[in-house]
Amino acid sequence: MTNINKKLITNYTKLHFVVILYGFTAILGKLITLPAPQMVWYRMIIAFLVLGGYLWYKKMPIAIGTVNILKLMGIGLVVAFHWITFFHAVKISNVSVTLGCMASTTLFASFLEPIIFRKRIKWVEVLIGLVIILGLYLIFQFELTYWKGIITALISAFLAGLFTVLNKIYIDKYHPVTISFYEMLSGFISIGIFLMIIEVLPNNLLIPTNSDIIYILILGIVCTAYAFVVAVDVMKVLSAYTVVLAINMEPVYGILLAFFIFGQSEFMSAGFYLGTLVILAAVFLHPILLRFQKKQP
Repeated sequence: MTNINKKLITNYTKLHFVVILYGFTAILGKLITLPAPQMVWYRMIIAFLVLGGYLWYKKMPIAIGTVNILKLMGIGLVVAFHWITFFHAVKISNVSVTLGCMASTTLFASFLEPIIFRKRIKWVEVLIGLVIILGLYLIFQFELTYWKGIITALISAFLAGLFTVLNKIYIDKYHPVTISFYEMLSGFISIGIFLMIIEVLPNNLLIPTNSDIIYILILGIVCTAYAFVVAVDVMKVLSAYTVVLAINMEPVYGILLAFFIFGQSEFMSAGFYLGTLVILAAVFLHPILLRFQKKQP
């Protein structure tokens, strides 16, 4: 085996491990007993400190100008509310429902990007959007018991699409770790202010149990900071197209993990799995159809 092949295999392995960690995030959200805002508050300060340590260790500059820092911190607000709604959806429904709906992030991103960047909407993205809507209809049709969780997860998916598109403005200007550093700081501060307004901070903040502490550390260090740094690193070898395709496996890995860990509580109707498969098929077809469209004269 050549060194190039070994390097490719190593990076493919790293990438899929990261995607498994992304899927495992929802599992941790169900295991941690804290309310979603407090859980995300702890997660973001841990991730902020770890990413800050990484930037310091690598001697990477963090000075990007006050205006740009404020704009990134604005995106950090979106990230914070995305995570809060994501974990709240897990708590009021289950992991499978939340991840099934989160696969619709592509739909929201495909419509938000033309609006924000003032581009023309592509027919491919309209088609993919219609297929995803069909998948969501199937999920709603068969899992009405979880309608609150479905709506909350869809709000989270919309926010995920929004911050993904907004990050594109800066991804070519600054290192992704620097971007995340300021976004994590913003989320920590903004959630802290919110917790003070509702009088959770400083006196009514729930102290994590021993198991919660372990899960939160895994969430903040392994599933957030580490996973993000590795995801950026593998893009030095693998194409963005390959990375996007792999990340689309997150709901699959997460739903499988949830079924094995939580058992019967994660078992859904055949209609739910059909709807999820329709959404995932659309998500996988999206980059393939875009490539096909670009090759057309």
